Amino acid sequence: MIDQLDKLSSWGASLTQLGLGVMQTSPGRRPEKMLQLYEGEFCPYCRKVRNALTMLDLDAEIYPVPKKGQRFRAFVEEHGGTVPVLVDPNVDRVIPESADIIEHLFATYGTTSPPARLRSTAVASLPTAFRGRRGMFVRPSRQPEQLLELYNTESSPYCRLVREVLCELEIPYIVHNVPKGGLVDFLVHPYREKLGLNEPTTENRRRLYERGGRFQIPFLIDPNTGTELFESRAIVNYLLDTYGTSTT
Repeated sequence: MIDQLDKLSSWGASLTQLGLGVMQTSPGRRPEKMLQLYEGEFCPYCRKVRNALTMLDLDAEIYPVPKKGQRFRAFVEEHGGTVPVLVDPNVDRVIPESADIIEHLFATYGTTSPPARLRSTAVASLPTAFRGRRGMFVRPSRQPEQLLELYNTESSPYCRLVREVLCELEIPYIVHNVPKGGLVDFLVHPYREKLGLNEPTTENRRRLYERGGRFQIPFLIDPNTGTELFESRAIVNYLLDTYGTSTT
């Protein structure tokens, strides 16, 4: 359940990132095969990688590995034992360690070097001070047959609320990152509509608009039930009701 304090602390977490994970930054060639990321929403090293994915406008399959979670733990144990671990089938590589992953992403799918503040673990650790245990420990759940899809940016306080629950429930999903591609993207949807500024600035923004009819995130698609939802509160309630289970 999301309350006002939850939203405020998520906003605080976003502000600590100093604009990381907001704007598209010099994307290069696109991967033909989907990247796969084993990660934890709570982990600052994973947060650095998620920021890189957002800035490079890259999609990925996300396999959440919360503390005490077992669903995807075995793969991580085979490759160093800690998250993040990136699988890039385009170059047949499995890459542990956030620094190596970021270097690979920018060298392979970007046109510039990663910015210095993206490498900072201190900056990446600050959101945990606001969010605490949220997104950290596993909850009982059932796994969907097909991957869910989430239109998202790492910087969004509302997307964070959804990602935390996906991580706790160990629900794998495809993340479609939709960083801002220009100043027009800072306008909220109703004003863009009134001004007729509906031309997408990135490919995923075009897909989001075609699918949902507006530039708003988070946007969840569940092919298992045919459900499509905006609004973090509605999405969180849906995930808990549909995939959460009780041990009692």
